[in-house]
Amino acid sequence: MAYTLGLDVGSTYTKAVVLDGDHNLVSRYMEATGSKLLKVADKVTDTTAEMAGLKRDDFDYIITTGYGRHLIPYRKFQVTDLTATARGASFLYPGTRTVLDIGGQTMKASRIDDLSKVVTFRLNDKCASGTGAFLEKTVRYMGYDTEDIGKLLDLAKETVPISGVCAVFAESEVISHLSEGVPPEDIMFGSILSLTDRCVQLMKRIRSEPEYTLVGGILRWQKMAEVIRERVGDTVNVPEGDMPQFAAALGCAILGHIRLEKLAEAEGQAVLA
Repeated sequence: MAYTLGLDVGSTYTKAVVLDGDHNLVSRYMEATGSKLLKVADKVTDTTAEMAGLKRDDFDYIITTGYGRHLIPYRKFQVTDLTATARGASFLYPGTRTVLDIGGQTMKASRIDDLSKVVTFRLNDKCASGTGAFLEKTVRYMGYDTEDIGKLLDLAKETVPISGVCAVFAESEVISHLSEGVPPEDIMFGSILSLTDRCVQLMKRIRSEPEYTLVGGILRWQKMAEVIRERVGDTVNVPEGDMPQFAAALGCAILGHIRLEKLAEAEGQAVLA
């Protein structure tokens, strides 16, 4: 049985997925990246392997992606996160044609073809208001932890406008709303709506097509997916549980098996020649 490992060394979290020869997900694990990328990548790799009953040397192919993909010395190949996420999203939902990836530091929208290849894509600008970092900063400013975002969103009753044009301006609006006695949960919901507006704008720029698949750490909050579904008004897929965060790592593991198959074909042709 051949095993591959997909490793996504992201700017916020490092994730890994192990797939067996039948493309079954054997194990997955993630941990905050921090400043020591290689150390965390090693730990995530070894922990994911151990969970699968394997060791690092047991993997037939390792592919990396993400912010620190080029730093991993034991990788056999590396791909962009756009390529990896497209593969992961289409593996989970074969009808996917538009992928929206909202992470802690970036937002990406891509349109893919029936071969899971990226046709066109757009990234958010450098402003943090288009990423999950803005939501985390907002909730902390209000005296809560990141883990409280979901609970706050569930309690929201009113829509509070947050422009979202710039993180600095948006932060000023948050401060203003707090001084006026606006409940934190309503401010949190306003921040989500602001981020959703950016998502929709980004997808329009790539001329998005259904089906839509949403991935990235922000999608672990159900309210985010609900709001995007309302705005898009079409089939919108969101992987269950924590899988939105593992889409790129999953894509790398899938690509690892594709590379193994191509190598086996090449060896077979060489023997016949």
